[in-house]
Amino acid sequence: MKIRNYLFALLSFGFFLNPLTAQQTAPPQTDARFYDIIESASPERIEADIRKLISFGTRNTFSDTVSQTRGIGAARRWIFSEFQKISKECGGCLEVFYQKDFVEKTEGSRVPHSAWVVNVVAVLRGTDYPNSYALMSGDIDSRASNTMNFEIDAPGANDNASGMAGTIEAARILSKYKFKHSIAFVGLSGEEQGLFGGAGLAKYAQENNWEIVGVLNNDMIGNIEGVDGVISNRDFRIFSEPTPANESEGLRRARRTVGGEVDGNSRQLARYIYKQVQTYMPEMNPMMIYRLDRFGRGGHHRPFNDLGFAGVRIMEAHENYVRQHQDLRTENGIKYGDVIEGVNFEYAAKLTAVNAISLAGLAWGPKLPEDVRIGGAVQPSTTLQWKESNDPNIIGYKLYWRLTTSPTWDNSRFVSGVNEFTLEGIVIDNYYFGVAAVAKNGSESPVVFPYQQIRRR
Repeated sequence: MKIRNYLFALLSFGFFLNPLTAQQTAPPQTDARFYDIIESASPERIEADIRKLISFGTRNTFSDTVSQTRGIGAARRWIFSEFQKISKECGGCLEVFYQKDFVEKTEGSRVPHSAWVVNVVAVLRGTDYPNSYALMSGDIDSRASNTMNFEIDAPGANDNASGMAGTIEAARILSKYKFKHSIAFVGLSGEEQGLFGGAGLAKYAQENNWEIVGVLNNDMIGNIEGVDGVISNRDFRIFSEPTPANESEGLRRARRTVGGEVDGNSRQLARYIYKQVQTYMPEMNPMMIYRLDRFGRGGHHRPFNDLGFAGVRIMEAHENYVRQHQDLRTENGIKYGDVIEGVNFEYAAKLTAVNAISLAGLAWGPKLPEDVRIGGAVQPSTTLQWKESNDPNIIGYKLYWRLTTSPTWDNSRFVSGVNEFTLEGIVIDNYYFGVAAVAKNGSESPVVFPYQQIRRR
């Protein structure tokens, strides 16, 4: 009777025994703070910021940098001042700085003259992992039909004042919280001329040994009326490439036997965002697109991907091409140009909230599990193994598995107090597997796919 009562007490306090250690029950599956973050996204503030960005006439990367009212120079100085204003309101919580690179005329066919490409960066420093970053970006620059024409008006209301305004708004919201990882809010330049700003910042991050958890590139988050005739304020796309562009030949060879053709770090980041939205914003419809970007096109997450960093593009699902990269004009009754009338501010606020809860989840969560391995060939079970962590923020790990044809992680099991676990009855040949670290507050890291096999001595 005493033994039975003792076991009952253990279960009542949320513990049970396994062969290796006492294992605590899983942490909470939802966090009320995420709902507060969603509700804080303001369509009115986003509209005001978009209108301000439009007021500079053109934000072409090679436009005027001296004027206080026109050109990209005035625009980036205003963005810098907005980040400073946010920082002042939170007691100096943001580190605001310019990051720049000089681009020569010979570096691209869309470069009309040599110039500095200047990015604006605001860092909300993490408490536990200050050199680990979740990054959200929008593009400062705009363009007309001819990207070489840096004098003509190019309002760029949706492309990409919407993404830049969303990034500023996310900074306003998240600056009210403390996070374990750092968050960088970034305005990138030179996107339309060859992704120069992203390339410069990615190189800067690499040279300064930034550990980047994920890059959320926001490019056009305000249009709901597509040229395909669909009008929707719920659909949006998450573009991600399948495997790292700089992966080793050894990793490519390993995939021939262990799989993982769609399980690189950027794809795991896309799945992470998808899960956050499904959990906290189920009214939204995230579409995971298995491609680096739109067909034959590119975005500012690509330079980060090129260096092996996890990065995705978040954007509207239904584009309107008569409003993209167009001189302001009317032809055959059709109005061309990227003007304010083409932006739905409530929708932009929703996608800003998508970014904010994803950034917050990454920044509140633990670091990625390291040295994840797998074993189970010719066995009626699958064993996962990872490096033991002494991080007090980690309460345990979630072991995930899915059918090889499934786009999402559909099954999971929480374990604690171990760095190896065997899933009995789960045959390794039939599924893909992964491991995520879990923090005390329930936040998870992105899933890590095990490309390496367990080697027994």
